[in-house]
Amino acid sequence: MRKKSDLPTKTCVSCGLPFAWRKKWARHWEAVKYCSDRCRRAGAAPVSGKAQSKP
Repeated sequence: MRKKSDLPTKTCVSCGLPFAWRKKWARHWEAVKYCSDRCRRAGAAPVSGKAQSKP
């Protein structure tokens, strides 16, 4: 068994937090961009968390 610290990690494009490989992502790890469904629904929003308004 591998330790969680030995698994590959990525940074979520929505929240900016690191997340580790999961078995359910094994087939398409290269395409995984988000750490959770919540971040996937939010999309690639600014990491600062503030909504930017258009002038």
